[in-house]
Amino acid sequence: MKLVPITDEKYINYRIDAMFDCYKWDPQFVDNNTLARYVLVLSEKEYKELVELTEKLDLETIEAEKFLNNNLQYIKPLYLPKKLTKEIKKMKNYDKNKHIRLMRYDFHPTIDNKWQISEVNSDVPGGFAEASLLPKLAIKTLKEDYYSIDFGEILSNAISRKIKKKGTIMFVHCTSYSDDRQVMQYIGDKMKSLGYNSIYGAADHLIFKNKQAISILNNYEGKVDCIFRFTPLEWLKDIKPKTWSGYFDTITPSCNHPIAIFAQTKRFPLIWDILEQNGIKMTTWRKLLPDTKEVKDFEEGYIYKPACGRVGENISIKEACSKEEYLKIIKDAKKHPKNYVVQKKFFSKPIKSADGKEYHICLGSYTVDGKQAGFYARISKLPRIDSYAADIPVVIERNKK
Repeated sequence: MKLVPITDEKYINYRIDAMFDCYKWDPQFVDNNTLARYVLVLSEKEYKELVELTEKLDLETIEAEKFLNNNLQYIKPLYLPKKLTKEIKKMKNYDKNKHIRLMRYDFHPTIDNKWQISEVNSDVPGGFAEASLLPKLAIKTLKEDYYSIDFGEILSNAISRKIKKKGTIMFVHCTSYSDDRQVMQYIGDKMKSLGYNSIYGAADHLIFKNKQAISILNNYEGKVDCIFRFTPLEWLKDIKPKTWSGYFDTITPSCNHPIAIFAQTKRFPLIWDILEQNGIKMTTWRKLLPDTKEVKDFEEGYIYKPACGRVGENISIKEACSKEEYLKIIKDAKKHPKNYVVQKKFFSKPIKSADGKEYHICLGSYTVDGKQAGFYARISKLPRIDSYAADIPVVIERNKK
């Protein structure tokens, strides 16, 4: 694995092309540029290793979901929001063959030359265009003999296999956020090019009648053939769209179905013993995820992580936090212990670029319906990969014969 720099001369056009051709509309967070000046290059060996690990993790996750959905008496340690727990009881008609199951496992290289994962984005992983179009732009910019995995192509083909041709797909997202819209617009345009009707709306633009999703958008009122949800499930309880009670037992195919909530919470490892006692092996998860425990079991060398955290926020890595932020996290974790876990800290191995700079890597490996489907990566000068990190395209180096 190596970082190949994009020269200043080439980067100017690369950034403009990313914005206008690759759905990277706003490559900034506050005053921070979030489009890396590098390309992440994997060897063929690293690529094959990641594919194998990712698919093993996914198999275990899917088996765990199926078991938990049929045995809800075991989910109490997850401490899911009460409103969600009430709705989850309606998911008995779930059939994985009718829905599109999308996940992303976040890998980190460590100082002992191993892979560790920090989490699975089981519910609403993003980074679609960055995993599809940005690598192609990088290869064109560098003019090297690399190749990439087209995540968008894999995902759109998976949707088209399960949704009738010329069907209507509603892309549900928080419509006030351009970051969310660019993710939805990319895959929506992709499906439109395949002959589907792509419509865009918020959670409260859907109602459910006779277990069927119905759009109430002014420009499209009627039956929806697929729900592509980019609004996190736990946010729905705060948004409070009453009509979404029907989402949990709808017969309308979905990406992702709410069954995703079991693995999305960082408290998922707290029920592994129960799963294994019932014949669900979590061997790969145990190998790759650092030891995770209740807040009350905190030990030296562990960090606090919010159970419903996303994009690396509010994780108590001292060297990546201000003193004020660190103390605030500790205080909140002790006050609301069920909203957190403690996890053994692993030491990310920074990668040195050709121009001598060092960066930490988070390499997200997607799966679609159980098969590895490409990569979305971010880099940071600090070991915590959060909103300040930069998106970086992932390409693969061809074996030289």
